[in-house]
Amino acid sequence: MASRMELLLPWCRLRFPVSGTSQTRRAPGRPRLSQVRLSSTKAAAQRVPGREEADSKVGTRKKTFTEVQAERLEQAQRTVLINCPAKISEKKFLTYLSHHGKINSHYFYESYGTYAVVEFSEKDSIASLQDVTRTPGIEEECAVPFKSRLFTLTLKNPSTQAANQAPVHCHKQSTIVVNDLVQKLCSADSVSNQLYTLMDEYQLTEENTKLRFLACSLIQDIACAYFPECTVKPFGSSVNTFGKLGCDLDMFLDLDKIGRSPTRAKTGPFYMEYQMKRVPSERIASQRILSMIGDCIDNFGPGCVGVQKILNARCPLVRFSHQPAGFQCDLTTNNRVAMRSSELLYIYGSLDSRVRALVFSVRCWARVHGITSTIPGPWITNFSLTMMALFFLQKRTPPIIPTLDQLKDLADAEDKHIIEGHDCTFASNLNKIKPTENTETLDVLLSDFFEYFGNFAFNKNSINIRKGKEQNKPEPSPLYIQNPFERALNISKNVNESQLDRFVALARECAWILQQEDTGHSSLSNSQPWGLAALLLPSVASHCIKGKKRKRGPASERIKSLLDSLKINNANSLVNNGGKRTFSNQTQ
Repeated sequence: MASRMELLLPWCRLRFPVSGTSQTRRAPGRPRLSQVRLSSTKAAAQRVPGREEADSKVGTRKKTFTEVQAERLEQAQRTVLINCPAKISEKKFLTYLSHHGKINSHYFYESYGTYAVVEFSEKDSIASLQDVTRTPGIEEECAVPFKSRLFTLTLKNPSTQAANQAPVHCHKQSTIVVNDLVQKLCSADSVSNQLYTLMDEYQLTEENTKLRFLACSLIQDIACAYFPECTVKPFGSSVNTFGKLGCDLDMFLDLDKIGRSPTRAKTGPFYMEYQMKRVPSERIASQRILSMIGDCIDNFGPGCVGVQKILNARCPLVRFSHQPAGFQCDLTTNNRVAMRSSELLYIYGSLDSRVRALVFSVRCWARVHGITSTIPGPWITNFSLTMMALFFLQKRTPPIIPTLDQLKDLADAEDKHIIEGHDCTFASNLNKIKPTENTETLDVLLSDFFEYFGNFAFNKNSINIRKGKEQNKPEPSPLYIQNPFERALNISKNVNESQLDRFVALARECAWILQQEDTGHSSLSNSQPWGLAALLLPSVASHCIKGKKRKRGPASERIKSLLDSLKINNANSLVNNGGKRTFSNQTQ
């Protein structure tokens, strides 16, 4: 440990060009971080093929968040969910369904059985399928006669029809275990590609995204019994480009169309209005609506179990498990600020592929080491970590992403949104936002992220992505991250001092590990995890638990060598100039 402490790099990090080649021995096949910090052209070439296509296409119009949502919702309306035997002839299955109309796409997955998601070309095909579908015959129980788009397909002769059939291919719905992830990361050729590999393993797949919109659509069918014009939309991680496989499904019951008044006729002596129940406040209306919808889901929703009505929360919600889809769901209404937050993150995630890769990696790192938790408590949340990563990227030179105020300046009249007194205005059109000129590679960003927050003045400064700069904390919370829209709120108010200290200690430890590899002082052999993989090992946290924290101070080898170099250069300068001092502002 003593030798490791001697090599401790200063936290007030200075960077100087390195001349010559390091003579430090290194295991063959292990790329040094400095070897993969290439020019932007070379760095792009090393990334996974096709990764940067969305960033590099010039003149290609990118769809807005609203357009993507609308397409997905319409697609879900033409889709059915079918519970079917694991051993089934896929060809015969599709032939059978194609009698009702053209099939655009399909896939299988597992969740309390084998399910097929089938998207028809026309919505009428679903009505045709429903016409030939029978209600289940149950001897000892009674079926609630609610006809949905969730079906069960059975074989007429199971023993013969499934005898020689192999199980259908099922798409994954969850992430790989950490040990397998570490092995996969070790096979990457650079730290940057390690981050992209992790993102590929953890991000929502196309199939899983379709399933999330379908689950919302199935709940919408229930809500439409009372509110025919309502829409149920996913928000949060399911749509903001930062969703991880297996994350919860947040649903928004949108009743906006019902509240809109039609254009009043210019002729005639009368106005006509609906008679409606009146309640003292919008919150009470939301509570009553959710209570009723919760009862309907509990009593009539096929596969919906464990319904909980949490109506006294700051944002009232109904929580339930949708077993056929395999999602834990939270249904809310009157939550438009959260929808705008989802769109804002969608924009940031779509601007530059490095944004999502860094966020996924930091969140994975935090979950492995218990910095975040699925249990409510004093831990840092994924949303807070995402805000921290965005803030860090806004601080780069040049910035990788714009601040929220800069996005507001680009907004048009249709982008203006004032929700409950909160200014939620920002440009929705991605094509208006100028791409960054920053060409830093992900290995640099990862290392600097840990170093930046390992030294951040949490005791006096707050984090604010609207301004993109540190500001004095308005309250003495250990961690203060301003809500981008509800500016009086601290989204990390739950975090206590000990959890923040643990985050800082781990950040310093990880920055030290990455810097050691960069300078060729890694003690890991070729067969051991390196780069991002090394940061996911339990030993990283154990060093912090045992008190082996990386501290600030000038007692490092780099500072010593820097001071010695300055002394030598100064002495030489005095000799060469006859004892006269000379000054230069030229960077070496």
